[in-house]
Amino acid sequence: MSALVVEDSRTQAELIRHILEKDGYDVTLAEDGIRAIQRIEESRPDIVLSDIVMPNMDGYELCRQIKQNFPEIPVILVTNLFDPADVMKGLASGADSFIVKPVDPELVYSQIEAVLRTAREPDPDGAQPAKLEIPFAGSTYTITAGRRRIVNTLLSTYTVAVAKNTELQEAQEQLHALNDRLREAVEDLSRTNERLAAENRERRRVEKALADANRKLQLMASITRHDLLNQLAALWGYLDLARAMRKTEPTAAWNNVESAGKIANRISNTVQFTAEYQKIGSTSPTWQEIRTLVKRSEQYISLDQVTLKNAVPEGVEVYADPLIEKVFSNLVENALRYGKTTTSITFSLKRDGTAWIIVCEDDGAGIPYDEKEKIFTYAHGMNTGLGLFLAREVLAITGITIRETGKPGKGARFELLCPAGVIRAPEQNIG
Repeated sequence: MSALVVEDSRTQAELIRHILEKDGYDVTLAEDGIRAIQRIEESRPDIVLSDIVMPNMDGYELCRQIKQNFPEIPVILVTNLFDPADVMKGLASGADSFIVKPVDPELVYSQIEAVLRTAREPDPDGAQPAKLEIPFAGSTYTITAGRRRIVNTLLSTYTVAVAKNTELQEAQEQLHALNDRLREAVEDLSRTNERLAAENRERRRVEKALADANRKLQLMASITRHDLLNQLAALWGYLDLARAMRKTEPTAAWNNVESAGKIANRISNTVQFTAEYQKIGSTSPTWQEIRTLVKRSEQYISLDQVTLKNAVPEGVEVYADPLIEKVFSNLVENALRYGKTTTSITFSLKRDGTAWIIVCEDDGAGIPYDEKEKIFTYAHGMNTGLGLFLAREVLAITGITIRETGKPGKGARFELLCPAGVIRAPEQNIG
């Protein structure tokens, strides 16, 4: 039996390949939908497992093209399934089933077995079932699947729903704990306000400080949780690969262990960052040298063969929340993670009238035009990471905005637009 795995994350692709090869499959990899079609034309697999969020061609479009040109090949979509509309999109594209991330080997085996068994059985609705026009969430989906495949697809999502319900319960427990801590902080500051009731001006200052402190606490918790979960996911992936290869491929296993060690070091740096922020407390935004912020960003990431160029003049400072240090490291990390072909990352400073622009650009794959605004949204971040959503929140504290203006295929370019009064520079550095 042969299988094609379509996944732009090398770690995820190798993990799924190992799971399938352990079950006797001959596995081929493709990093996006276009290459997947080429692989299918060269050698038709018995089944295709595809990620949904990919460059060039997403999993839905890939599934649609496979069903149009190779209808006998079953397709399983591998996804996070954050939105019920994902199921409707999958059915409309012709998907035979879903597998939720992070992948569970037993679930992979059972879903493949169910899909292949269904493919071998005649559909009770015939070879060409009637089209169903189903309105859902403001859109209408055209579904041409038979009843059996629809039921099988919906059953495959039940496991996802159970898993997400468990995650939701855990998140609610964490939220309750955070609310308790915030409630205690509010009560402490309320007592302070009572002692300062006679001083209206001072009371207003304390209320503003409380609002800022609560906002920073929420940002800090979100950033730390986001970074640690991403880093732990990568760590588990490398360790799983190392464990699986320790007997058959010891050299490759040790390489994965070394990669896991680098991830562990990044986790340590993230935890250290939270400790440093706690020392700062709930202070107001401060002046920070931009060139130093670029240098500090290296302690949170591993550049490997990528060059980080710091073209920001010395002595130029930005007035921003202390968390801007994490914003810089997040921009570098995104260039490494999503740039694919990135060899260099450059920070520079431009002037536009009375405003200033801090620029972070790379020579990687770039960002598609239709994704340039989506990457800053919370909904998009749930699939790719919340770093840019949180970066916009941190920068907005002092009126700084961020946008992406790079050309797809030529690299990403993030511009931090700083209003007048947010940047100060020695006279010799003013361009």
